[in-house]
Amino acid sequence: MQAVKAGRALVWVLALSLILLLALPIAGLVAQGFPGLIAGGLVSPIVWNALWVSLSTSLLALMLVIVLGTPLAWLLARSRTKKLAGLELLVQLPIVLPPSLAGLALLFAFGRRGLLGSGLEHLGISLAFTKGAVILAQLFVASPYYVQAAASAFRAVDEKLLEVARTLGASPARIFFRVVFPLCTSALRGGAVLAWARALGEFGATLLFAGNLPGATQTLPLAIVAALESDLHAAAALGLLLLALALTLLFLARRSLRSGIGLGEFV
Repeated sequence: MQAVKAGRALVWVLALSLILLLALPIAGLVAQGFPGLIAGGLVSPIVWNALWVSLSTSLLALMLVIVLGTPLAWLLARSRTKKLAGLELLVQLPIVLPPSLAGLALLFAFGRRGLLGSGLEHLGISLAFTKGAVILAQLFVASPYYVQAAASAFRAVDEKLLEVARTLGASPARIFFRVVFPLCTSALRGGAVLAWARALGEFGATLLFAGNLPGATQTLPLAIVAALESDLHAAAALGLLLLALALTLLFLARRSLRSGIGLGEFV
């Protein structure tokens, strides 16, 4: 009995230690952030410019992730062979790639001297160090979260429902939008929220591929680093804004998890 109590006490000590390690940095940010807001950090142009760049680019990236990722997730989910296993591995790869490596890879692919750089320049398109580069970097790092959530949800759909719809003469498109999509809406929404959160928080790939140009490619995470060198109040205000956005998106994702399928591996 004494050994059991000692074991439980040890479990609590270890668990609370990790909770403190997770909570103290957030508490420190809040403690420093509110005086920053009171001192006028939110009136700094760097805050609102960065917020606009982050929201506009991440929403465009999210739209692309949904439009391009939904068909890909459906193909991965409905494949009956292992031929697409390598493709699924490729989709998951950005999750484990260091952000700086992701940025370097994007630069080598779409930069002026990259694989497609010269071809794009002939078409009058220059991606590196533009808002287009920010969107592409966000899409690269965020798409796996949506595709994996969507594929998991699609796999969970009962095959008998699809068979019934086919026997009633429904077309593949009608089956997807009238049967599959309503069943997977919560999971798709949750995956989209997670992808958006990842896009908003992207730093390394954006810095290397898009640069840190105020008002053009400077997102909230990049602006925090820039503000630390000159305006601590602005940095605190930026930090609180990003924290509020992250908490809101996490809350929305968890709500989707409770009412849907396919997000268990991420949230």
